[in-house]
Amino acid sequence: MADQRDITALPDLARGAGRVGPTRTRMPVYTDFLPPCNNACPAGENIQEYLRLVKEGQPRQAWLELVKNNPFPAIHGRVCYHPCENFCNRGFLDEAISIHGVERHLGDLALAEGWQFEQPETATGFRVLVVGAGPAGLAAAYHLARLGHTVEVRDGAPEPGGMMRYGIPEYRLPREVLDAEIDRVRRLGVVFTQNAVVKDLVADQAEGRFDAVFVAIGAGLSKRVDIPSMDASRLVDAVSFLKDVASGARPMVGRRVAVYGGGNTAMDAARVARRLGAEESIVIYRRTEAQMPAHEEEREEAKREGVDMRWLRTIQEVDSDGVKVEIMALDENGRAVGTGRYETLEADTVILAVGQEADSNFLRRIPGLRFENDVVIVDRVTLMTDVPGIFAGGDAVPSDRTVTVGVGHGKRAARMIDTWLYSRQPAPKAKHPLATYDMLHLWYFGDHDRRTQKELEVDERTGFQEIVRGLAPDEAVYEATRCLSCGNCIECDGCLGACPEGAVIKLGKGFRYRYDYEKCTGCASCYEQCPVHAIEMISEH
Repeated sequence: MADQRDITALPDLARGAGRVGPTRTRMPVYTDFLPPCNNACPAGENIQEYLRLVKEGQPRQAWLELVKNNPFPAIHGRVCYHPCENFCNRGFLDEAISIHGVERHLGDLALAEGWQFEQPETATGFRVLVVGAGPAGLAAAYHLARLGHTVEVRDGAPEPGGMMRYGIPEYRLPREVLDAEIDRVRRLGVVFTQNAVVKDLVADQAEGRFDAVFVAIGAGLSKRVDIPSMDASRLVDAVSFLKDVASGARPMVGRRVAVYGGGNTAMDAARVARRLGAEESIVIYRRTEAQMPAHEEEREEAKREGVDMRWLRTIQEVDSDGVKVEIMALDENGRAVGTGRYETLEADTVILAVGQEADSNFLRRIPGLRFENDVVIVDRVTLMTDVPGIFAGGDAVPSDRTVTVGVGHGKRAARMIDTWLYSRQPAPKAKHPLATYDMLHLWYFGDHDRRTQKELEVDERTGFQEIVRGLAPDEAVYEATRCLSCGNCIECDGCLGACPEGAVIKLGKGFRYRYDYEKCTGCASCYEQCPVHAIEMISEH
């Protein structure tokens, strides 16, 4: 854009009191800041830009902008915990924008219209092996294919998707949505080899003549916990339980189910148990509600569906009478400690959801790799291990274990693999400064309530049909219009109208403005009214 300048390299800002002196000491410049939603997105989406395109009535262009960074908007619009909304400046004014609702709308529209990814223009000749068909592996395969590389994904499960398929229940993520978005990646030429458990990575790499490898194994193993039990058949691990149900099984769980754990997997297991006929589904967690690792939305939905939460409880044993739990209390340091008091809870099935870990044993045969418990140590910037050409991401490395983090890792790994294949040095791109709420001038924006996605009533949630219905097209557009465009010009003409000297020159739609500094006196009228803080006053010298 005209007159855009790198404000990180500019002199100190001159915002002193007073407007115009005999000699101009400060001058306005048009700038771009980083929106907090973009900054908070683990997948690196340009949220502000695709919201703008939706607002402008260009949904296909909005989808193309979105999938530059994240190939799975219909999936993410359903399962992402949308940290972007937690940092949305609109939340200080009224309510955060339903970013995930707009994303889902674009994803569903693309599926309905049959929109496909643009094919790569050239083939590089490089071959890359991706181990694991979960979020990180699929995202890496997508970005690598878009770069022109030949990609094969090898995965031990019958179908691709990882924990998106075998961990997230269908009432949150319908399988037809998952399959359709994965199929787009397949149409880029990515080869999927299922039921292929990699045991010797070095040998497989050599045999397949792969120039690089991305390890994206998920945390598909339940952590073990020793609980004395007279009947081990009543104990089930949550990962296996959810996988069986996702594969079409409908196990008998009895009338009463106890789920031991406090994470998102525990919430899913408890809600699935209700759908399988359990009259009572109880979550047993050794700490307090505030200390639960489960996302607040997952916890609240479980409670709405009748799941009973028993905080400050830990299982001691499972016997014929039920589940014996010890009542806990918090010590002076906030840690849960036993009290020596016990109670018995009735349960026909006990589902253990005390954590998950990656099945990384096959990697330990490779000389030079370093590990931290079950995960591989990688360079934080490049995601490459200590072995050149072997990269890792998602649940296979130290990180938050969410779909969105995995997709972000896949994108970064693809770009770093591409850089490494061409023997280039990584060149991290400097970010613009963050546009905070206090920088905005909100005279321009009125109060507009957020549109919420319709859901099935609780008494209708008897099976595995999808709960959330999504935004209607007009609601998605409405939500996009609520965007404050933090830190980036919206061409509102406010600066044009505020300038008393006629120093602001409009360049036409999409080209913003420029200043005639021969006329500008540095009065800051333009700066003081700019609703989105796309103007800075800088020192003249």
